[in-house]
Amino acid sequence: MGQIIGHVKNGPPHGNKPPFRPSIEDDLGDEQVVQMMKRCWMEDPNERPDFQVLKATIRRLNKDNESGNILDNLLSRMELYANNLEQLVEERTADYLEEKQRCEELLYQLLPKPVASQLIAGQSVLAETFDNVTIYFSDIVGFTALSAESAPLQVVDLLNDLYTCFDSIIENFDVYKVETIGDAYMVVSGLPVRNGNLHAREIARMSLRLLQAVGHFRIRHRPNEQLKLRIGLHSGPVVAGVVGLKMPRYCLFGDTVNTASRMESHGLALKIHVSPATKALLDSFGTFRLELRGDVEMKGKGIVTTHWLLGETTDLPSAPTAMTPTSTSTSAKV
Repeated sequence: MGQIIGHVKNGPPHGNKPPFRPSIEDDLGDEQVVQMMKRCWMEDPNERPDFQVLKATIRRLNKDNESGNILDNLLSRMELYANNLEQLVEERTADYLEEKQRCEELLYQLLPKPVASQLIAGQSVLAETFDNVTIYFSDIVGFTALSAESAPLQVVDLLNDLYTCFDSIIENFDVYKVETIGDAYMVVSGLPVRNGNLHAREIARMSLRLLQAVGHFRIRHRPNEQLKLRIGLHSGPVVAGVVGLKMPRYCLFGDTVNTASRMESHGLALKIHVSPATKALLDSFGTFRLELRGDVEMKGKGIVTTHWLLGETTDLPSAPTAMTPTSTSTSAKV
């Protein structure tokens, strides 16, 4: 509040001379401060201000500066800190919820949604038996030779383009993509949510749509070559469950899986090979056109009478345009 010269005037305290008081510089500035100091020096104690008046005066003089009351200052700082902390908690909570949603969406892509929801809830997922499902297997005819004549990145681009196209198609059907292993593509209908006997119809319609899309598909590094897909279908009971803790997978077990794989491996390019079990289910709908292939000897199965699925008599929705790659990106999700 300015400088006070700390010397004392000489002279006795009594008599005609004034009492001893500090000298105040003329340029102290604030007249209210000077008057308050002088009131505190009054000889008569009754004329001196008490501490309540001094506090009120100091607060009024310092209203534009930091509060002179330590407790008020502390409370003000605590309130400011609490407000900042609340905002920080809201931001961190929003970030956590966004990251949690991303993790859940990724888990839903890796596992069936009912199974993923059980894992998120901390529940154990038990293996479950399904009395009847239909399994789809397909692979690329001549893929080994094609891979040997192509660069690794070109093979990755080919599979990524093809299965991205397939993934966009199967979303229109009541099916679940189990996995892709190299050029093998496996899809099932009838689990984890049961759908009666509709699983055969869904897989059959999906197979026809995929085969139609392959006719329009072009290999990026070999645009003049026709991709040849071989498809096999089979229906029967399976056991399904989650296997593993790190990178868990929803796997199918049972002879039905093996038979479906054999139907694919014993098929022909650009043909849908159908087992007797699946053929019986498709006949119940009365809309599918099948052609007898004849007896086929399969390892572990003996002689099996199989059929080709040619199409459906009902009008199907127009097939989505197959993806024709134009870029040279090497990123893939296989």
